[in-house]
Amino acid sequence: MPNLVDARGRSCPEPVIMTKNAVENYKGDTIEVMVDTMVAVENIKRFVENKGFKVDVQEREGDYSLAIKK
Repeated sequence: MPNLVDARGRSCPEPVIMTKNAVENYKGDTIEVMVDTMVAVENIKRFVENKGFKVDVQEREGDYSLAIKK
């Protein structure tokens, strides 16, 4: 079961900080981050890719889901 970070309705840099906390506690499971702006998607993507993670982005009904894993 993935770790879920729901950062919808939050403005940057808060979604990135929430994702950073999840990445710091990474134990091998997929981290799923929910956001509602493309700016947050791009910022989180850039952050986790710099940390060596892979990101898969899906758009669902105006929200974005980022699946993050090593």
